[in-house]
Amino acid sequence: MADAQKYQKLATEYAKLKAQIPVLKKAYLEEQAVCNELKEKLKECEQSIRKYEQEVDSLTFRNQQLSTRVLFLQEELDQAETSKKKSKHKHDASPVNLPSPTSVYNEELMNKIQENEMLHKQVAESNMQYQRRLEELEKSVKDYEGKFSHHQEVLDSTIQKDKAQIDKLQEEKAMLEIKCQSLEKETKSCRSRADIAENQLKTVQCHLQKQLEQANKIITDKLPFIDTKNRDLNGLNLPTHDRRHQLQARELVSQATNHTAELVQALSNFYTYSEQRSKIYPADGTHEPYSPVNIQYCKYLHENMTYLRPVEQSLKHFLSTLNEDSLTTLETATELQPFAVNFKKMVAYMNKLLPYQLSSLEEECAVSSCSASLESKNMDLHASLKHLTAVFNKLDTYVGLLAAQSGKTCSHPQKNHAHFFSHMCQALKDLNNAVREVSKHYNAKVSLEHQLPTATQRLKTTDECVVSSLISLVTCTGKFNAFLSGNLEFFSQSAGYRTRGSSIGIDSVSEGPRSNPAIVCYRQKAAGYLSSLASTAPDSVPHQVAVQNRQTLLSSAESKEGLSKQLANFQERVGKLEQEKEHWMLELQLLQIKYDNEIQKVKKLEKEISLKQKLAIDSIEDNMSDTVRESKDRTASSNSGKLLITSALLGQLDQVTSGASDSETRETLIKNHFSKRVNEMMLQHQQLDSKCVAFHSEVRALHKQLQIANKVKTQAEVELKTTSQSLAQLKDELQTTTKSYEGQLSMMSEHLAGMNEKLTQQKDEIDDLRSQLSVAKSGKKSRK
Repeated sequence: MADAQKYQKLATEYAKLKAQIPVLKKAYLEEQAVCNELKEKLKECEQSIRKYEQEVDSLTFRNQQLSTRVLFLQEELDQAETSKKKSKHKHDASPVNLPSPTSVYNEELMNKIQENEMLHKQVAESNMQYQRRLEELEKSVKDYEGKFSHHQEVLDSTIQKDKAQIDKLQEEKAMLEIKCQSLEKETKSCRSRADIAENQLKTVQCHLQKQLEQANKIITDKLPFIDTKNRDLNGLNLPTHDRRHQLQARELVSQATNHTAELVQALSNFYTYSEQRSKIYPADGTHEPYSPVNIQYCKYLHENMTYLRPVEQSLKHFLSTLNEDSLTTLETATELQPFAVNFKKMVAYMNKLLPYQLSSLEEECAVSSCSASLESKNMDLHASLKHLTAVFNKLDTYVGLLAAQSGKTCSHPQKNHAHFFSHMCQALKDLNNAVREVSKHYNAKVSLEHQLPTATQRLKTTDECVVSSLISLVTCTGKFNAFLSGNLEFFSQSAGYRTRGSSIGIDSVSEGPRSNPAIVCYRQKAAGYLSSLASTAPDSVPHQVAVQNRQTLLSSAESKEGLSKQLANFQERVGKLEQEKEHWMLELQLLQIKYDNEIQKVKKLEKEISLKQKLAIDSIEDNMSDTVRESKDRTASSNSGKLLITSALLGQLDQVTSGASDSETRETLIKNHFSKRVNEMMLQHQQLDSKCVAFHSEVRALHKQLQIANKVKTQAEVELKTTSQSLAQLKDELQTTTKSYEGQLSMMSEHLAGMNEKLTQQKDEIDDLRSQLSVAKSGKKSRK
């Protein structure tokens, strides 16, 4: 294959160079002709220059003659004047009528002078023209010489390249001749093999013919049921179909699923932001109460995902049911019916939501701050919302029609499928236009509302969110419309599949072969049955062992039920314990707050107690100083009084200190208890943090592995594409080489046939000559 590619490349290059050679020859001949023309022109110019030089020489010679003639005439004039002075009387006696010779000479002189001036002017002009023409011709000659040299260089280089290429091609020709000889040998061997194969084919055909006759006899004698005669029964046979068509259909369904997901997300955003807006305007619920219509409207808007999410999920489920090795048409796509049902529910939800939307707009128009222009914009939005719901209803009818093709009561022929898809494409186009109108009217409405003094910042931000959701809805519907209009031809054309039997012709005349929706299920069952037959049978088990295993299974089932019940109980207990844990965590927080308050109170009490102790000590010192100042007579009484006072004060101090010690012990106990609980909670918190960190690291590692797997997947897809492209190129090259080899073989076979014919002719001629010689010899012998 590599040699063949090299030979093909060399042959193409040789053909290119061979095609370039006549072009270069033509250019060379043209340039040579141009050079010859320029040489001829140069010769003509040189001839004209010579003529002009000869004329100039003749004119200069004539001018010299005239100048000599003028000098001679002047001398004669001088002589005549001198002779006139000498002989006046002779001239007086001469007749009056005769003219003087000087006047004649003067006139001739003037004429000659004028002719001389004219000739000088002509000579000067001719010299100027000659110089100009000579310069132009010299410039053109230089230009043509440069071009000629350039073309000569190009021609020399091309000739050298051609020589080198011709040498290479001659070498390759020799190699190809050797290759042709080897191919001739191979053709001879192939012919011998072909003869052997033809003989084997004849024997195999005879054997197969006998088997076919036996099979026909068996079918006619023993086969009582032929399902291909009945159209309904033939629809249950597995049809042959194009796998590329199935792959393209699956790809288009996946794209439609993505567009539907985007549409559902945009509608959900629009409804959620509309709910937020209805809670802000026209009544916010704080200064003005909500109207019952607005409350119901918010309730319905809050339920949007219950109607929108099933549409996306049903279409994704339909995509997951599509296989590459099974045929999928509208007749076999039974999973489209749940999608149609969910889409119908969504449209019914939109129809239920429409009057509340309209009444909400009417409430906004009834607000006192609503101007006439704002009211007109609200009415425009009112009409566009009605039109949008009508378009969704129209789209629902076509979705239901397409999904009904796989039902039992389907009576629509296949010819109408293209009309269904075209009308559905038009409905999507109308949907895009309707959404654009809603977005345009809502933008105009919002721009006027934001100019009002009652518009809050919250309302503005919510309006911006609604506008962005409408813009995303416009882009989604535009993408969906472009997708369906771009692939309308594929959706409209019938799938390229056939069923067995004679019913194909009848169906193709009427409406094409129709396949049963249960084929996919039957095919999966048949594939499972065949795989089960191909799998090895398990080892047999004795009866006693089987009975014991059954008993163990029953006991394990009972234990499983008991364990499941215990697991449920434990789960309930865990839930209750978690609730209690949360409760005690809240209690802990409250007790912590109370503990902090108690600590502050204790600090205040300690401060008060320290102040009271200071005051008591000061009073004791004052009393002692007073008793010292009293008289000695009252010493006994004063001492007893001091003892009583000090004992009373000491009792008060003991009570204070004992109360303070009890409170301190109680506080220390509470503090120790809660510090233990806090430490336990901190340990649990640290354990949970460590688990979270471990889980986070695992998730990051898994995410990295997922990214690496996606990269490997993309690289594998790219490599698969490149390999498929290279495979296609190799197949094309193989076809071209096979075609070329077949052509060469046919040419060689024709050449060999011609040579064989020539050999037979020569042999016939030799035989004729030999017979003639034999006849001539026999005649000579008879004559002798």
